[in-house]
Amino acid sequence: MKLPIKVFTDAAAISDIEFYADKEWVSGFTTNPTLMRKAGVRSYRSFASEAIEAARGKPLSLEVIADDLPTMERQGLLLGSWGSNVVVKIPVTNTKRESCVPVVRSLLDAGISVNVTAVMTDGQVHGLVEKLTPQDPAIVSVFAGRIADTGVDPVPMMSRYARWMESLPHSQLLWASPREVLNIIQASSCGCDIITVTPGLLSKLAVIGKDLEEFSLETVQMFYEDGMSAELEIT
Repeated sequence: MKLPIKVFTDAAAISDIEFYADKEWVSGFTTNPTLMRKAGVRSYRSFASEAIEAARGKPLSLEVIADDLPTMERQGLLLGSWGSNVVVKIPVTNTKRESCVPVVRSLLDAGISVNVTAVMTDGQVHGLVEKLTPQDPAIVSVFAGRIADTGVDPVPMMSRYARWMESLPHSQLLWASPREVLNIIQASSCGCDIITVTPGLLSKLAVIGKDLEEFSLETVQMFYEDGMSAELEIT
């Protein structure tokens, strides 16, 4: 399968990471505390150790869980020491609305790759880009799907952010929280470098480029067969 953009699988199940690590069209993995909770993770270190091995050298984003900046930095340094393919995830702010850009800068200066997550505004992106250098290996994860949930079209925003990052060749713009396969095409058209995709959405990739006449017929057949299977009658 050939896709127009790098795909990172968004998952916290080791089985999913193992499965997609074998796929050439999957370039990396992301996870977060919410996914880890849903997957029943109890030991962060045990999960991380398994996930790092399962990723088979592909980038794996692991997120800090602290809310104060000094502890975030300590956790980020520790996470970054666990594997050469680890990318440390830092939220763009903490719960007190304090910018976490100083933590990002400290980790980058320590030689650690960073993924800045939960980004949603022009101000957040601009403030981050101002502090990045052309040598920094940073990922800027903009939650385009959540932006769209509010009724705002994220496409112009993502196109704008891609332009802002043109002078940062080692940093990458990531379209996070996609809602449909179309978002993969949109992310590529906007100039994004990466899109995170859940296993559920990945299962739909086979229909990209599908003939719509054929797709229509398959849909009609599905309705018919389901009606017959349910033994429905109109009398």
